[in-house]
Amino acid sequence: MNRVLIFGAGAIGGYMGVKLAQAGARVTFFARGAHLEAMKANGIKLISEGAETTIRDANFTGDPREAGPQDFVIVSLKAHGLVAAVDQVAALLGPETALVTAMNGVPYWYFHKHGGPYDGKRLESVDPGGALWTKLGPERAIGCVVYPAANILAPGVIEHTYSNRFTLGEPDGTKSARVSALSELMIKAGFKAPVRPRIRDDMWVKLWGNLCFNPLSALTCATLDVLTGDPDTRAVARAMMLEAQTLGEALGIKFGIDVDKRIEGAKEVGAHKTSMLQDLEAGKPMEIDALLGAVVEMGDLVGHPMPACRMVLALVRQRARVAGVY
Repeated sequence: MNRVLIFGAGAIGGYMGVKLAQAGARVTFFARGAHLEAMKANGIKLISEGAETTIRDANFTGDPREAGPQDFVIVSLKAHGLVAAVDQVAALLGPETALVTAMNGVPYWYFHKHGGPYDGKRLESVDPGGALWTKLGPERAIGCVVYPAANILAPGVIEHTYSNRFTLGEPDGTKSARVSALSELMIKAGFKAPVRPRIRDDMWVKLWGNLCFNPLSALTCATLDVLTGDPDTRAVARAMMLEAQTLGEALGIKFGIDVDKRIEGAKEVGAHKTSMLQDLEAGKPMEIDALLGAVVEMGDLVGHPMPACRMVLALVRQRARVAGVY
């Protein structure tokens, strides 16, 4: 039986954990506060595709060390949360434990097994002081691009609203035994979980929209339909995306769609508040550095000027400072 710990059993993590438990995995849910207490008392309930499922016989804990070493640790925190939790995550790692980074933005292991002149480069913006690289190890990482949408309706209650796709990939592009085993387990749980040889390409397509629309929404308080429909904000987003595309291609990324099609895809989402705007309104730290700071840092690394991205980064960081969340 696969031992899986969901580190950060919020909306996405809770959704993954319930489905994996249904598929026979031995799942531990790590959470805090009222959400954890509700799960301990009543189990975790998932509402998805018109059906309700409650898992009661899993391990629910606020101290992941109780669970011991795992086969897979799935980290579904906000990106900045991993830095604060590095020692707790490290305690879960046995000799063969794989660390699945089911998070938005540029991961700490991005340049591990990248090849070329930047192979092994650490990114200070997402891994201050190299703590993640040193304590967790990039060799443990399996990339995971998250597409579903889910919400916490109430403590212990998760609502899944969109998609069941989690794209997986090894940093070196191989189809290893561990990523194959994870894919099989996730497919058994009802997910679409393809293993891609170029996981960074998939990351960039999602990042491409997040790096502009998230900070612009925090600066303007506008939803996606407004940002993409207004000519002025659409132009700013497009300029940022073109800068990022040039950078990504310099790093070997292949973009499967063009910039305007990607913007139209965001427009189709409608009157949606981005995660960064939701965090700002809730008084929580925003994923500024994982979504944009790391992109600008990579621009510096390759000598690629990114004036639009750099300007928006400065503004959204100041916005966060004024709000007391940076």
